Amino acid sequence: MIQLDVTIMGQGYKLACKEGEEDQLRAAVAYLDEKMCAIRDAGRVKGTDRIAVMAALGIAAELLATKTAEGPFADMTLAEVKQQIAAMHTVLDAALAPQETLF
Repeated sequence: MIQLDVTIMGQGYKLACKEGEEDQLRAAVAYLDEKMCAIRDAGRVKGTDRIAVMAALGIAAELLATKTAEGPFADMTLAEVKQQIAAMHTVLDAALAPQETLF
């Protein structure tokens, strides 16, 4: 396990993660920070604990929306969804690479 120093809504935290998973943790921290800051900046919710709960509820709703029976990811795990997205990125990168020479 390694330790990372991160900041969420201006507050520093020391988090532990497995070696090699630092980028995933940093991405999760950035996503959470963005959600919490947006709630704070909207000015409707006061207090860090309430902001964290509201952000967690929003993120949970996003996750559950991907797991609906009729959704495009209904029968897939989160890891499989990530693999599909990575595959899409690869296809897009390959398709867009020739365009770079035009500019």
